[in-house]
Amino acid sequence: MARKSDFKTVETDLDELEEKIRKHRRKIAKRIIIVVAAVVALFLIVWLWMALRTYKSFDVKNSVEQKDKSAVSFVDFCGAVVEYSNDGVLYTDSDGNRIWNQAFEMSSPQVVTCESFMTIYDRGGTDLYIMDKKGVKKEIGTSWPIIKACIASQGTVAVLVSEYDVNGKELASGEFFGEQKNIPVDIALSYDAKKLAVDMIDVSGGKTDSVISFYNFGSVGQNEIDNNVGTYKYENQLIPEIAYVSDSRMIAVSDQNIMVFDGSQKPKLKQTIKLEKLIDSVFYNNKYIGVAYSNNDKNCTSHIKLYDFNGKMLMENDTAIAYNSIEFDSNNEVCVTGDTACEIYTIHGVKKFYHTFDNKLYKVMYKSGMNNYIFIYDGAMDEVRLK
Repeated sequence: MARKSDFKTVETDLDELEEKIRKHRRKIAKRIIIVVAAVVALFLIVWLWMALRTYKSFDVKNSVEQKDKSAVSFVDFCGAVVEYSNDGVLYTDSDGNRIWNQAFEMSSPQVVTCESFMTIYDRGGTDLYIMDKKGVKKEIGTSWPIIKACIASQGTVAVLVSEYDVNGKELASGEFFGEQKNIPVDIALSYDAKKLAVDMIDVSGGKTDSVISFYNFGSVGQNEIDNNVGTYKYENQLIPEIAYVSDSRMIAVSDQNIMVFDGSQKPKLKQTIKLEKLIDSVFYNNKYIGVAYSNNDKNCTSHIKLYDFNGKMLMENDTAIAYNSIEFDSNNEVCVTGDTACEIYTIHGVKKFYHTFDNKLYKVMYKSGMNNYIFIYDGAMDEVRLK
């Protein structure tokens, strides 16, 4: 057993001990910061490399033989492929497997999609179908020829017919503008189906003026005459196209400007993008809007500009492709397609991909996954990976 005399007293300098602890903690913190900074730097390097990388070829991961598609059009719908023609519509996966199909006879079939719903209507005819990923939900026959149809995210449709009626399923039907003697040009339906915009031309004064009227079919609009929550008139401007790009945002494209309206109940003009000259094409999604001008040169090149909805220009590029379409893919990239050539641009203006095909090109679609796409051309539908 130890005696008291065997124990020794050790005196400790508390300040010195605390300083050693602080130095140790600082050393650990520096190491953590260095590791985190290295990881962030590596991530940024990889991100920049991916963002700036360009591709000119690809590997085919899967190929499906196609019959003659010269009379067929294609649309990306919920990650699968819609093929439609005068004779009907076919919905397939990327392996070419049929999900559903519907036969019909239309002289000018048009397809409009909104999230998980789609409508196919006969422009100039009276037939209209509402569809989702499982197939046909409803077939509708109108009393007058259809000029334009829109669809909302839950399958509600609005139809503009030649007798100047606007029919919105579960919303309203009738003439909103018959007394004004205006000629309707276009309609737009919000994603939530609560707001409808009608684009009209007023030629009563011997000049061409455009009028946009907004209707709200929710509780706010019930307190207004004819549900009208706002009307805008633009003198000496022609507005051929309007479109809702979300629940609350609508764009209007005139021969002079692009107007952006915003508002969950009563839309107000928030932004005006001045156009340099008459545009050849306009394309948009729920984040961006793009325009293409002809350069009027011997090489038939076009100038593309991309904006956000605050009017900020994000990119501009020239394309030498005599394009058939310019559109956003589901990855927010700009896809330019011609008869046998394709270009893909990022929103930052990088030409990500260019390729000339041996066969006629019909459609390019982004497929989930890094650099995965679907190319549809004469004779085949290929699932590819850019390299």
